[in-house]
Amino acid sequence: MNIAIIGASGNVGSRLLEEALRRHHSVTAIARNTDTIAKRAGVTAVSVDVHDSAALTAALKGHDVVISSGRFATIGAQDVLGPVKQAGVKRLLVVGGAGSLEVAPGAALVDTPQFPAEYKPEALAGRTFLENLRNEATLDWTFLSPSALFTPGARTGKFRLGKDQLLTDAGGKSWISMEDYAIAMLDEIEQPQHARQRFTVGY
Repeated sequence: MNIAIIGASGNVGSRLLEEALRRHHSVTAIARNTDTIAKRAGVTAVSVDVHDSAALTAALKGHDVVISSGRFATIGAQDVLGPVKQAGVKRLLVVGGAGSLEVAPGAALVDTPQFPAEYKPEALAGRTFLENLRNEATLDWTFLSPSALFTPGARTGKFRLGKDQLLTDAGGKSWISMEDYAIAMLDEIEQPQHARQRFTVGY
């Protein structure tokens, strides 16, 4: 497939890029600064400011799938949805956040007293992004939330999938490596199971 990754130079975006190449997809790596994106077969690096709607639309044309891997505090839903649709791309997958996942019926992680204050603006912006997707009438979207602890780590290929509830292991820890998250995202691209849904991945 031809996959465009918005935010391809970031921690998550770079791992999505690696996983896509491992599976022999062609990737357009979109970032404001593409200096850290190595030149190699299968990768086209494109420097774009995502707030430049016309430039982003042009960069997205001709792709089968777009992955948005930007920070919600700086990239809103309309920054992405408009250009994706104008470019004629039918599928959008979004690197979500854990804050909007439920820890009890009707209770989101971001609303709990122990949620770190410094992460709250990003988590709330992520929830708003998801709400915008759920109101989207035409696009085939998927929002993949990681577990609470989301860091670089091992690529094991062993994880669980869930829907709207925070996943925890037997010890109560909620975590997933960025490498295994990338596997789950590329699995969804290749074999869609969560069209117009949010799902989550964790150990």
